[in-house]
Amino acid sequence: MEPIIRPYVEQDADAVMHLSLDAWAPVFASQRDVMGAEIFERLHGDDWRRHQRRPVESVLAADTSTVWVATVDGVVVGFVAAVLREDRRIGEISILAVAPEHQCRGVGAELTSTATAWIRGAGMLVAMVETGGDPGHAPARSTYERASYTLVPVERYCKAL
Repeated sequence: MEPIIRPYVEQDADAVMHLSLDAWAPVFASQRDVMGAEIFERLHGDDWRRHQRRPVESVLAADTSTVWVATVDGVVVGFVAAVLREDRRIGEISILAVAPEHQCRGVGAELTSTATAWIRGAGMLVAMVETGGDPGHAPARSTYERASYTLVPVERYCKAL
């Protein structure tokens, strides 16, 4: 069944949080493998879920974000948030998650398309999204590449202190 994309409402918060943490479990496992336990724990604490709840809660509460959810049969199965950086005429997809059981079914693509269309409609000159280069982020990279986003390589180095 095709997802229905609609604006986020406050009643969606619990479903969005739950699906986000489920969706990002393999991502955080991959990041831990790539950067090692010491750096991972210094960046994310002893429970990455507690750490990751903050940005989700923040984007859902922010007046500067526009958020949409994807539903299938009335159940929230994904969400995306976008922000405008009008001073630079850039719109950014700041966060996106799809419930694991609905991944690889076009939900992420529909959410990306909705956010990109909103950014374009707001008169921005560039749409941007960031994601990880680790194996856990491969599905996200595939979604953005299929949506014709261009990869701009960035290197990030970490050192435990």
